[in-house]
Amino acid sequence: MVSFPLKDETYKIIGLCIEVHNQLGPGFLEIVYKDALELEFKEAKIQYERERMYAVNYKGVILPHKFFADFVVLDSVILEVKGNKGIADDHIAQALNYLKVSQNKIALIVNFGKSKLEYKRIIF
Repeated sequence: MVSFPLKDETYKIIGLCIEVHNQLGPGFLEIVYKDALELEFKEAKIQYERERMYAVNYKGVILPHKFFADFVVLDSVILEVKGNKGIADDHIAQALNYLKVSQNKIALIVNFGKSKLEYKRIIF
């Protein structure tokens, strides 16, 4: 059996993403899926923060550019929502950057842009 951090938690998050995709299908803008996910998190009583800001520390200096993760769920899982034709390398790089600045161990990239929900776990 495969082992990775926050396995049960990520399965629950993915399940809620599947529910949103089953209800809405592909074709909406990302913001619509984020709004629906927010409702699902509230209904499931899952702690989350939307658009959490992260600063980048470079040699003790906070750089002016900030990162905004779509969601941080349970204060430990970065959730990035996409509505594209697929999960691209730059989406993975983005998730890795969020993991670096947040010091979290796992991110989920979920893509609602296909007929079947696509997701990828990024472990740091």
